Amino acid sequence: MKHEKTALFIDGSNFYAATRLLNMDIDYSKLHQYFSQDTNLIRAYYYTALPEDQEFSPLRPLIDWLDYNGYAVISKLTREFTDPETGKKRTKGNMDMELALDMLKLAPHIDHAVLFSGDGDFCRLLEDVQGSGVRVSVVSTTKTSPPMAADSLRRMADVFIEMETLRHLIARPSRQTEANPD
Repeated sequence: MKHEKTALFIDGSNFYAATRLLNMDIDYSKLHQYFSQDTNLIRAYYYTALPEDQEFSPLRPLIDWLDYNGYAVISKLTREFTDPETGKKRTKGNMDMELALDMLKLAPHIDHAVLFSGDGDFCRLLEDVQGSGVRVSVVSTTKTSPPMAADSLRRMADVFIEMETLRHLIARPSRQTEANPD
């Protein structure tokens, strides 16, 4: 698969939630290196929504680092709205449409798409992309309660990659491991 043209599609909020539940701190340099070592990695997309009313977001350092280190960052501002049923203020910043459009647009030019999300809403996207001859791998986890990977998405993927099996390849060592290497 050395010459397989590959693209990564990282659903930032879903991937972040999964890594938090697994107590995993991702080293995005290692992740990029791992997924480019045996393929021709042509794009690595990271999708995220940024709070509109904050001058500084905790996401900003990550976004800036990704932008300068081989990732295409796709972002938009979140929007606040009042839920008509509960009257509570809610924040909305879903990036599913942007991710889906980019994957569909790139599908004629790649052999392999790697989706970092467990969101079952992507099943129809996978079906269309696979229909154009692209192999699709899904990276998520079933090791959390509840599982972050929708069963329907796991079934639709050509390959499902359990995040826990990648820990030693894409995560920073835990602080406990650094302090006590035994």
